[in-house]
Amino acid sequence: MNGNFTSARATGVVTDLGIGVLMLDTQFQRLPGDIGNGRTWPFPVQFRVVRGASPDAVVHGQAAGLLEPFIDAALDLVATGVRGITTSCGFLALLQKEMAAALPVPVATSSLLQAPVIEAMLPAGQQVGILTFAADALTRRHLAAVGVRTDTPIEGLAPESLFRRVYGGQGGISDFATLEREVIDAALALVARHPNVGAILCECTNLPPHAAAIAEATGRPVFDIIGFIDWFARSLTPPRYARR
Repeated sequence: MNGNFTSARATGVVTDLGIGVLMLDTQFQRLPGDIGNGRTWPFPVQFRVVRGASPDAVVHGQAAGLLEPFIDAALDLVATGVRGITTSCGFLALLQKEMAAALPVPVATSSLLQAPVIEAMLPAGQQVGILTFAADALTRRHLAAVGVRTDTPIEGLAPESLFRRVYGGQGGISDFATLEREVIDAALALVARHPNVGAILCECTNLPPHAAAIAEATGRPVFDIIGFIDWFARSLTPPRYARR
């Protein structure tokens, strides 16, 4: 392992906290299915807010100056006994390599890490398409940082959308029906512009509450951070099967 920390198992600390979630510094309502809603998870998680990591600083500011605060917060979580780290914003893909090098436990900064695996599963001629909070801010740097093809189709929520206003920390009342309609519209635009998109990958951790609606509207499988971290957490505590 990297750094000066050892695992909870090695130190004798008994914990069932598999996953620690590094949260952006936000005030908006988090719906069931959102990474930051404790009821989303079928297992215990530990949250830690990274002060000063506003949506604007991470998304449009490209997390400038935030690497050390994220590492410090992650190390705090590791000290509580968590054995894997994730974050509440897919744009933190930019910090994946640095955080993985600095932490003594596995880290999955972004849902975007799934893209190469998804593409490997798709039929010939199909590719993954990314549905993101802000297409104007998701750059080739973000994609390259986690091994995503830089020609991957991307569609984002409209800048004037309620989704962008609420989850961008600009204010507004979180109305589920409006949010879902905006998300579906963006997903339909993605597959209309790129008919070869065979699966949709949600970058934004606020999108999973709408994953079922996206799948129904587009007829494509939908991958998001919740499914990714479910898989991650299962690796940390594999199930035991009864022997005959």
